[in-house]
Amino acid sequence: MDAQAVARGQRSRGSRRLLRPALGAGLLALAGLAQAEPPTTFGTIIGSGLLCQDQTSNRYYFDYMVKFFGQPYRREGGAYWFRTPDARLWGQEIREVMVSDESYAYSFVGAVAEATPEQVEEAILAQVGLRYAKIENSRFPVREAKPGSRIVYFNTRSKIYCAKFKPLPPALR
Repeated sequence: MDAQAVARGQRSRGSRRLLRPALGAGLLALAGLAQAEPPTTFGTIIGSGLLCQDQTSNRYYFDYMVKFFGQPYRREGGAYWFRTPDARLWGQEIREVMVSDESYAYSFVGAVAEATPEQVEEAILAQVGLRYAKIENSRFPVREAKPGSRIVYFNTRSKIYCAKFKPLPPALR
């Protein structure tokens, strides 16, 4: 930069061209850091929700997921789907979290674990003490805990969720 531009507090065109890529790279790095790892509250908030140990408010879970993981990558089957890189619950890798949308009759939160239902069930029992019972005798039985949490087969992985009826709006009661 020339001395007169510095005195006026202006940058030359050349210095602006140099700053733009650096600024862009810095913003990308910050965006990557924002989602570099799940928040420390992930196990408390999402884990407790999946075990039906808390209120099941889809708005609450949606806002939480957007805050820490960004916008959902798809909306399908009555749910918003969020990718959860590096997230773990009960020692199991959690790839995705689903939160019900307004079109679904239930309010629910669910997650896809990179483990079989048997492994997820054992991990929850070991860490939380919550027991699941097989509620059917099929080849791929649904497992359910007393609070209402369920673990089901999802191809070679498992899906764990808590679903509750949505209350009627006040005007319809």
